[in-house]
Amino acid sequence: MSTTDASITSAADSVPSSTEPVRAPRPTLSTLRRDPRALWPEHARKLYDHLVGLYCEDDAMPTLAASWIAHQRSANTQKSYARGFRIFEEFVREHGAHPLKVKFGLADTFRLYLEQTPTWVRVKGGRRGEMVRAGKPYSDASRANALSAASSFFAYLDVVSDEPLKNPFDAVQRPVIDPDYSPTPGYTEDEWAKLLVTARDHHRAEAYRKRAYALLLMLYFCCLRIDSLLNAKVEDLGYDQGHRVLLLEKVKGGGRRKKPIPPMAWDALQDYLNGRTTGWLFCTASGGQLDEPAVWRLLQSLAKRAGLPLRGPHGTKSDAITHALSKKDARPDKIQRWADHKDSRTTQRYNRRKELLDDSPGYALATDVADADADALEHGTA
Repeated sequence: MSTTDASITSAADSVPSSTEPVRAPRPTLSTLRRDPRALWPEHARKLYDHLVGLYCEDDAMPTLAASWIAHQRSANTQKSYARGFRIFEEFVREHGAHPLKVKFGLADTFRLYLEQTPTWVRVKGGRRGEMVRAGKPYSDASRANALSAASSFFAYLDVVSDEPLKNPFDAVQRPVIDPDYSPTPGYTEDEWAKLLVTARDHHRAEAYRKRAYALLLMLYFCCLRIDSLLNAKVEDLGYDQGHRVLLLEKVKGGGRRKKPIPPMAWDALQDYLNGRTTGWLFCTASGGQLDEPAVWRLLQSLAKRAGLPLRGPHGTKSDAITHALSKKDARPDKIQRWADHKDSRTTQRYNRRKELLDDSPGYALATDVADADADALEHGTA
């Protein structure tokens, strides 16, 4: 019998008879094998690609670092920790060490490095993307983030390692951050009105005025974080119990939220969408997702044109909370839920009105004392 005939006979013998139950073929090992990196979120994949370009593929560090980023619960934490880890990795590499071999001495030196080293800034008039270390040293918040990111990375290694691993950042001092302080300038309600009019009528790029106006109204009226709004899609818009709503799949801290959209913001949003029913709620001209740097540039441009202090989108939520709390008969509990805060103390941290000099109780005390003195003089009892 030829080899071909034997193969055919073997195949025929393997076919089940009509009386035998037919079983689905078992998946082979090749069909079961999947690369877990395909499931990593965006910031984990970006960090992995960056590190693999610096280290050989046989080095475990890029995979461990990316897995650690993927382990973080929120996209905001993933982004923040990935940024902080890049600063740490660059420092360690410049000192001829490997990130997995860092001990306390080098970890504590990293703290000093963050306090003294100029940050990267763009070269004015230079080639596109050209950077130089000529900026101010890292801020307290940036230093705290980089140190927290590095410490979190080693805490993760301790969990996944077969042997106990000492975290070299356990004894490293962190900057003391005042949770009630924000360097971002707040806008008054009149300044907000001026910014909105500038976006609607005077934005430099006329084609993007409707998008800019609708985006600002949604941020302000719905008390949204910029990352939550940029991750929303048109399909997330809906109608519930007489309210136009935006369903947010993920907000900071996890969970889903329905955000009612006031009529003014809804009308501006529909004017911008112009009948579009799919895709990113706020998108680029080509339909791609609008990113946070683009919104930063937008708000900087609008602020300049309106003659207002420059700032990014993160101050919008503080303004909304501050202005809402200043309204007559304001309900702090309702504003807390509107702001998606689990703790009322978090809402108060966003409240810039507590820092307003006009609200100092000292003025009321001084007025009462002055009135008392005036009464005493009038009745000759002073």
